[in-house]
Amino acid sequence: MKAPTLLRSLMSFSGMTFVSRLLGLVREVAMSAAFGAGMVTDAFNIAFRIPNFLRRLFAEGSFSLAFVPVLTEVKEKQSPEALREVVARTAGTLGAILLLVTALGVFGADWVVRVFAAGAVDEPEKFALTADLLRVTFPFLLFVSLTALAGAVLNAFHHFALPALTPVILNLCWIAGALWLAPLFDMPIMAVGWAIFAAGVLQLAFLLPALRRLGMLVWPRWGWSHPQVKRIRQVMLPTLFGSSVAQVNLLLDTLIASYLITGSQTWLGQSDRLLEFPLGLFGVALGTVILPSLSRHHVTTDAAAFSRALDWGLRTALLIAAPAMLGLVLLAEPLVATLFLHGRFTPHDVAMASLSLAALSFGLPAFVLVKVVAPAFYARGDTRTPVRAGVVAMVANMGLNLLLVGLLFALWHQPGDLDGGWLAALARVPGLHVALAAASALAGYLNLAQLWLALAKAGVYERQPGWARHLARVGLACAAMTAALLLGLHYASAWTQIATWQRIAELGLLVGLGAAVYLVALFAQGFRLGELRAH
Repeated sequence: MKAPTLLRSLMSFSGMTFVSRLLGLVREVAMSAAFGAGMVTDAFNIAFRIPNFLRRLFAEGSFSLAFVPVLTEVKEKQSPEALREVVARTAGTLGAILLLVTALGVFGADWVVRVFAAGAVDEPEKFALTADLLRVTFPFLLFVSLTALAGAVLNAFHHFALPALTPVILNLCWIAGALWLAPLFDMPIMAVGWAIFAAGVLQLAFLLPALRRLGMLVWPRWGWSHPQVKRIRQVMLPTLFGSSVAQVNLLLDTLIASYLITGSQTWLGQSDRLLEFPLGLFGVALGTVILPSLSRHHVTTDAAAFSRALDWGLRTALLIAAPAMLGLVLLAEPLVATLFLHGRFTPHDVAMASLSLAALSFGLPAFVLVKVVAPAFYARGDTRTPVRAGVVAMVANMGLNLLLVGLLFALWHQPGDLDGGWLAALARVPGLHVALAAASALAGYLNLAQLWLALAKAGVYERQPGWARHLARVGLACAAMTAALLLGLHYASAWTQIATWQRIAELGLLVGLGAAVYLVALFAQGFRLGELRAH
């Protein structure tokens, strides 16, 4: 069977992901309206962020980067029976390990919260609620990671749409929990925790029929010493840091944010999830689509095709990430106000979440490009380079967190804030969470710079003709879009003082204006979609 073009695979994956991310925005609107931004939502964000970090580590990070190249090689060179054996052994081994990790997370929830949200220990009500929520949400890790394994198998057969659609189930369950189940619980936020648990089970069940149709629905078997599982394990363990630097940084942010003013966890969480819309739609999509292609070209020793596929990914990433970054930075307040200024969410919350969204969005091009560049190393079995780059970026992020929080505190604190000590003072100054978002963005660029230099040194990527023209087109189109948005914002209303329908209308006009100006500027310079199909 001939593999579909990269552009067609990307469109298929992104189309389904768009539905999921759109519902993700709806769920955030439901959460902000139902619970606002305070102690309850801070507790929930901590409780969900911990298993979600591990989910990204296993589902989108080191596991998929280690599993897909091995799966692709077995599929290309060995029999279907051998492929089914690899799937069975991998599923059994991964499932057993995750079952143990899940048990430790559930029964040791109090200790996990102490480690990752030390600032909540002195608030007994918040600490207890966070631990209770963590016990309910932690099993999501087991089910969603097995779902990722099933999705990786489908991706190896060039079936991208169905795996991309599975997060829709999570969002639907989440929305139902926040809007309809919450009033039935003594502690309403617990309904959302149980909805996430149910979503994990349903997502896995959703993909099983597709595996059966491919003949890949096999009974899991323990396979720690199986040759292919051993290869996956050897690649996976050292890539835990390298492939998930952003997620490790988010956990470090969670720890520091637990000492900041109430609401900081929620504002950062909302910024992160808004950034996930373009990052998941294009960054994760590009990485998911390009990894099997790069692995196949490496297995068949087609260096020219490997280079062309990587070049296509880089051009496409830049084409999308640059305007998305500018749009999010410029429209941060309109976006947050339009989506979240309902119910218990206040204008102050809008201002705080907008600041962190703008700061975090600055790093979007780096986050997207890393999703494209990192697979070029993993497809070739090079785990050392991304790990080294990731660890350096993580350490730098920790230093930047402390430096920027200290700098903003020095600039913004009032004399009376220092009464009771430094830790107490941190919880009195609003806006310090912006430092954590800015540090993550800067660390993302450091990670990208190291990978790019290593890629050039390895000599596996040959730049295709036309890059100077491509950069000029994107740069001029972004400049035109920025000018149009600044002009539109000048004439826009005060976003926290107008009705919801007016916010929606004005934001829609601004987004439409920015997108139209960007596309018109691109095509006026001679850009055509055929250029992407050619790679």
